[in-house]
Amino acid sequence: MRTQAESEARGQQAPDAAQLPQVGHARNDGTALDLDWVASVQANTSAIERRAASLPGRRSVKKEWQAAWLCKAVSLIDLTTLAGDDTEGRVRRLCAKARQPVRADLLEALGMEGLKVGAVCVYHDMIATAVDALKGSGIPVAAVSTGFPAGLSPFHLRVAEIGESVKAGADEIDIVISRRHVLTGNWQALYDEMREFRAACGAAHVKAILATGELGTLRNVARASLVCMMAGADFIKTSTGKESVNATLPVSLVMIRAIRDYHERTGWRVGYKPAGGISKAKDALVYLALMKDELGDRWLQPDLFRFGASSLLGDIERQLEHFVTGRYSSADRHPIA
Repeated sequence: MRTQAESEARGQQAPDAAQLPQVGHARNDGTALDLDWVASVQANTSAIERRAASLPGRRSVKKEWQAAWLCKAVSLIDLTTLAGDDTEGRVRRLCAKARQPVRADLLEALGMEGLKVGAVCVYHDMIATAVDALKGSGIPVAAVSTGFPAGLSPFHLRVAEIGESVKAGADEIDIVISRRHVLTGNWQALYDEMREFRAACGAAHVKAILATGELGTLRNVARASLVCMMAGADFIKTSTGKESVNATLPVSLVMIRAIRDYHERTGWRVGYKPAGGISKAKDALVYLALMKDELGDRWLQPDLFRFGASSLLGDIERQLEHFVTGRYSSADRHPIA
């Protein structure tokens, strides 16, 4: 396992950020598990909560600048359907929305023809349908795996499920970690689990879902984030969307700063995905400002930041229509699928 600096020394120069496509930066190879580093990670909860509480009032964009940021947010959405009653028809409608997430007349008025979402996320059984529906669009298909959402099925079956989803055509795999490893401080077990999941993904990018609402403390969130990155996670993600508490600003701040620390120490860039509970355009703007403040513009691209929030798209589309026409429309004018 090499750091990015070591890879470059071996002639594997990472591409310049300005020349990167939407997806294609050097993947996180991970590092050896450093328990001293993990043990040194702390979280000042009161300071984190104060900083998070100040975020909504610290950055404000209006008019055409707001419209531009909202279009950026659209390009970062993982458009998702993870329901027990999913059908091929529903998935195909979702994929059509992914190809054209905002009404054509609004995109033309905004000069944003060609805008599309970051990915489409489905259960394993719907991968083939999504791949077929998105053919030629360049939109990746993500699949939830490893006994999602609880992650409590037998380990060999969780690993096999990843392999089956990759074989079916998934470009990205959203795995769930075993929360008990975090709650008991068994960092070696978490690291070994994540390494196996990463290996099973092969060329597919892997997003590690921490289920932060079930980890107990912000310190646990910070340490779990670091261990998953050491084990080779390409993204760390807050939630399955099925927990009682999903993405929050304090949790996001902790995870983003873990990403920054990991990048500064190893050179590897790791992506971030807040999921669940983000349904309003104004909330998306806060998260974008947080990413820009803490990690910089490079992390405002689909290969390093995603929103796991399908309902967010409908509110963004309403806000964009208001910018173009000066009027708010009803939600049913902007169906997701």
